Amino acid sequence: MLFDASAPRSQARPRTRRAVLALLPALLAAGAASAAPPGGPETFHPREIVDSGHQFFGSVSRGLALTVQEATRRWGEPNGYILGQEASGAIIGGVRYGEGTLYTRNAGQRRLYWQGPSLGFDVGGDGARTMMLVYNLPSTEALYRRFVGMDGSAYVVGGFGMSAATADNIVVVPIRAGVGARLGINVGYLKFTDAPTWNPF
Repeated sequence: MLFDASAPRSQARPRTRRAVLALLPALLAAGAASAAPPGGPETFHPREIVDSGHQFFGSVSRGLALTVQEATRRWGEPNGYILGQEASGAIIGGVRYGEGTLYTRNAGQRRLYWQGPSLGFDVGGDGARTMMLVYNLPSTEALYRRFVGMDGSAYVVGGFGMSAATADNIVVVPIRAGVGARLGINVGYLKFTDAPTWNPF
């Protein structure tokens, strides 16, 4: 802040006071912004995600709450999520098929499908109710692409498993609770489409 040091103190003080008062609204706004909670009007709070998951999975699960909390810690609040079902199987090479509904604040709900191959030290099969948290989704159309990731090792608690797959800046985090036997680790991708298809590639 600059003022005329040669001016009488009676003139310098009012100028300083006026400058501080002029800056006061900006300082208060900056303080309010820094105190604002994470996320925004387009994102979903973890409590909303857990409540939707409770209704979808049909039971109260501490494991689901802890898994959503861990996802929020790593990636923040999602601006979309998917509820659906899927089936998969593998003998070294595997395949996964699923369908569900995407929920967003701005674009509402949209039915979609996903499929994808996998390769790795993996054997067995499973069927699962699946919740997918979606981060940094610029539009619903941007979801129709391949998301590459690793499954089987990211995070497991209370019967729920969480992994992550990415494409550009978009992150998809599947949270699965299912039945069956699946042992191992695999690398593959998920491909989202607006219509069902048997082609996993």
